[in-house]
Amino acid sequence: MAAISPKRRQEILDALRRGTVPARGLDVLAVGLDRFEATLDEELKRVAAGGAGFKAVRGEYGSGKTFFSRWLEERARKLGFATSEVQISETETPLHRLETVYRRLVERLATDELPSGAFRSLIDGWFFALEQDVLADGSIGEAQSEQLMAKTQELLEKRLGSVARTAPSFATALRAYREASTQGNRSIADGVLAWLAADPNVGAEVKRFAKLKGDVDHFGALCFLEGLLVILRDSGRAGLVLVLDEVETLQRVRSDARDKALNALRQLLDEIDAGRFPGLYLVLTGTGAFYDGPQGAQRLAPLAQRLHVDFSTEARFDNPRAVQIRLPGFDAPRLEMVGRRVRDLFADHSADGGRIRERADDAYIATLAASVTGELGGKIGVVPRVFLKKLVGDVLDRIDQFADFDPRKHYSLTVTEQELTDQERRARSAQSPDDIELPP
Repeated sequence: MAAISPKRRQEILDALRRGTVPARGLDVLAVGLDRFEATLDEELKRVAAGGAGFKAVRGEYGSGKTFFSRWLEERARKLGFATSEVQISETETPLHRLETVYRRLVERLATDELPSGAFRSLIDGWFFALEQDVLADGSIGEAQSEQLMAKTQELLEKRLGSVARTAPSFATALRAYREASTQGNRSIADGVLAWLAADPNVGAEVKRFAKLKGDVDHFGALCFLEGLLVILRDSGRAGLVLVLDEVETLQRVRSDARDKALNALRQLLDEIDAGRFPGLYLVLTGTGAFYDGPQGAQRLAPLAQRLHVDFSTEARFDNPRAVQIRLPGFDAPRLEMVGRRVRDLFADHSADGGRIRERADDAYIATLAASVTGELGGKIGVVPRVFLKKLVGDVLDRIDQFADFDPRKHYSLTVTEQELTDQERRARSAQSPDDIELPP
């Protein structure tokens, strides 16, 4: 196993104890994703060179779509990208309202240095980069603050030229943010930054100072996305990886909202193809029902055509370069492999790693995996979260802390309803895998 810092190791194990996907270090747990690595890296490099792209990820509940997207985000951040993951939701983040999607994008913007809330840092870093470019020609010194500010504003207008023609308010707000920051007016600067992030609750005082009218709307959000990409590029970032997670929730909204959302998605894909968003890599995640069902992408023929991929051949022959890829579902060997990796990660940083490997050997890992699978109706796709939570919190921690603890003698698996998600409960109550009720 590759070297890993104690802090990162602790973050991974703490997340598994809680039953959540770790925020970092997902390469340690990634199993079965190596087939995608070369293609994804190649596509990200093309985006970093000024291109754009998108990938649709297909997988049923429990197949690891969220894990895949976060693994890809972490991989992208190491290549210099900023990333953001937006959970599509009928009430909180409806896809037919792109201003809401944009607002969530900004809220969850992350870089390799800042795992969340990176928007202000990126804006400030961009202004610093502009000032350095102005100072580089030698005609203005740092002490000439007024001239430096004026020249920086000129360069700002030049860099945002194409965006300012379609969204002049974006450049206007950036100027106002810099002016307020220079004056030390933190409350106004915060308000302008909130307006740039599409916050609909910005006060009138802020808007008067910045000479702004109204709020960011559905169409303005796409223009603001263009502006954000310009800022990322000028700040030395490779681009932006944006994940729209759980797009299958569109199937459950009202038909008029669903049609608007599907059309917004089609518009976004078309704009990417047309070259409007250089530096953007868009990732969609959804179930097969969304891509193939009558209430999903098939409801809008142009969108269905753009996302269509033939999956009639064996999964081992799937093309990772295709616009839509399907994730290989978990099986017993993969589940056991993840368990062994977690055991080794734990043991490598324990004072008595030998005892941990002996008491939780490969045979015990396989037994525990089979037991958890049986508890959850034999549906292995929903098992990993519970399995890893039990392995770390119930087994490995106890072996580490109690010298005489032997899981074969002293531990009996128990799974209560309170610790399960709705999907896991449905799997547990099913008499056979065919009885498991999946959301539409």
